[in-house]
Amino acid sequence: MTVDDGVSRKTFSLNRSYYGLYVPAGLWREMENFSTNSLALEFGSIHYTEADYVRDYQEYLKMKQDGTI
Repeated sequence: MTVDDGVSRKTFSLNRSYYGLYVPAGLWREMENFSTNSLALEFGSIHYTEADYVRDYQEYLKMKQDGTI
C-alpha cells in the first residue's frame, strides 16, 4: 500500500494477516502486489457516494493545492 499526501509518499508492506493500516481522509492511496487469496477490506464512516471520491491523481493534486481536500 502506498500512501501519498501530495508532497511525499510512503509505502507499507501488509504481508501478515494481522496487519492493518488506517488511512485518514484526504490522502491518496494505491494498492498493488496482492498475493494469491489475499483481500482488501475497507470501512467508511458514512454511506458510500461515488461523487465523494477522486479517481484521478492529477485532479487530487489540484484539489490539495486549492485546499478543497
